[in-house]
Amino acid sequence: MPDDSGNRPTYAVVGDALIDEIHREGASLEFVGGSALNVAIGLSQLGDQSTLVAMIGADDDGTAIQAFLGSHDVRLIPTLGPRGSSRAVSSRVGGEPHYEFNEAARSRRIEFGSASAAALSEATFVIVSGFPFDDSDQSDALMAALTNSRQKLIIDPNPRSGLIHSTARFVTSLERIAAHSLLVKIGDDDAALLYQSSVEKAASRLISIGASVVLATSGKDGAAIYTAEGITVTEEIANLPSPVIDTMGAGDATLASIAHSIGAGPFPTTDADWRAALHDAMKIAAFTCRHDGAILQLS
Repeated sequence: MPDDSGNRPTYAVVGDALIDEIHREGASLEFVGGSALNVAIGLSQLGDQSTLVAMIGADDDGTAIQAFLGSHDVRLIPTLGPRGSSRAVSSRVGGEPHYEFNEAARSRRIEFGSASAAALSEATFVIVSGFPFDDSDQSDALMAALTNSRQKLIIDPNPRSGLIHSTARFVTSLERIAAHSLLVKIGDDDAALLYQSSVEKAASRLISIGASVVLATSGKDGAAIYTAEGITVTEEIANLPSPVIDTMGAGDATLASIAHSIGAGPFPTTDADWRAALHDAMKIAAFTCRHDGAILQLS
């Protein structure tokens, strides 16, 4: 388990960075986003030191992404995308996002050079989110770049149907890496896409292959923690008086909050420990849903 010595933890987040182009009620808005970027910035919002390993283009969108990360004190280790920066065009139906991705996003890759390998090796925790697990070469490169992975690896597959070329390959690579993980997050939509099952059954599957902890999220119905030791706790999302504006960043905010709680230590080992961490995460997710965009909010 992670070191509880009291040293301030550091986080290396590996995955996607993009521009979210949102069409809603006749208006078009743009935000810097991507699940990995959202988690990295969320950790910074919570006072943690985070580094993002992601692909961006040599274009205006890439410049905007770099500037946004800098404004939130998140270090970027970039891979230069040959097709430019990734974009996700989304519309809203009942507050839920529906995505279409550009070619850069569909063919995204990360180069695990010396800088990224060092960041992963030196970090207290490595978080992988929005990663192309169906690309076997990318998954192999990720595994090679990780050291002592079970002690510090947190995974959110965060699959999107518009990005997956092979669901079978995605699940195979995900499970190969998840078997050496500290925690895996999976949402109800993820479970339906990857396993054609409920999120509870998907969580049980991930525990059975070797994940130490599973964070299972169910949108407005809250979230649950399952552990290999048999702990199960559930928590409803916080009920706030203000209206929900955008649910896009709720899952990323939840993961950032749980990762922050784990890093703050000591590592949760009881029902009460996990319930407290999940309670904080559900409050932060509720705050985040009261704002446009996907960046973690604390009020």
